[in-house]
Amino acid sequence: MERIENTDIDVVLKNSKDVKADFVGVFLSLKEIGSSLPIEQREIPVREFCRDILNQAILQKCRTVMFVPILLDNFPVLGLTRIVTQEIHRFLKRNKTSIEKIIIACEDKELFEVFKKEVFGYLNHLLKDLAGEPYCTVDVVIELSDGVVIIERSNPPFGWALPGGFVDPGESLEIAVQREAMEETNLKLENLKQFHTYSEPNRDPRFHTIDTVFIAKGVGVPKSGDDAKNLKVVPYDELLGGSYAFDHKKILEEYLGHGLRKR
Repeated sequence: MERIENTDIDVVLKNSKDVKADFVGVFLSLKEIGSSLPIEQREIPVREFCRDILNQAILQKCRTVMFVPILLDNFPVLGLTRIVTQEIHRFLKRNKTSIEKIIIACEDKELFEVFKKEVFGYLNHLLKDLAGEPYCTVDVVIELSDGVVIIERSNPPFGWALPGGFVDPGESLEIAVQREAMEETNLKLENLKQFHTYSEPNRDPRFHTIDTVFIAKGVGVPKSGDDAKNLKVVPYDELLGGSYAFDHKKILEEYLGHGLRKR
């Protein structure tokens, strides 16, 4: 069991006789959420469903809330655990609530084992390793001769994004962005320069992040790794044609608008 503010979080194997709650949200309505759509679009209704459960519970002044997750068609289980955890964390950090306990009750034993491991591990990371919001992150526009390197995220928020991640304790921004670039793209960074810091509280759907963006030349052979499911190099004149996670399209618009491409 973990605790956020004044609310206990628990993951249990569901048994209707001994697991009860004032408000129950079952994920059945999300069983089919347009499996042909890009995953970043299918992620949205999952987040909205979690938020709706919590908002309804707080309106009804419930003390105990139960989430009943199920396996969703063509949707990663680990991604589902992260989204549920992120939304619970986000809600409890931003709202005063009467909710004393949130139960994640899994009917499937295999799903229960995944949720139990991932939810507590991820919450421990958020609450202890990262020490609370706002979180410090870095991203980088990696320039190659034929375009900019972007990665496809394997964790929610899904979609294409600039390489980057969280700054670890004891790291400078510069060390963090070089580490993340190597982990996600296999590239070393040269001529590293800070571009801009982005701090709008809702730029990240998970929690408040303050993001410092760098520009650098990439050295080596690009190859996806770590949290990057895939990688591609997008020609400069095609950068704004795609969709991106977070506010990365805005970042790229400003990068191109400032004429900062190294020649």
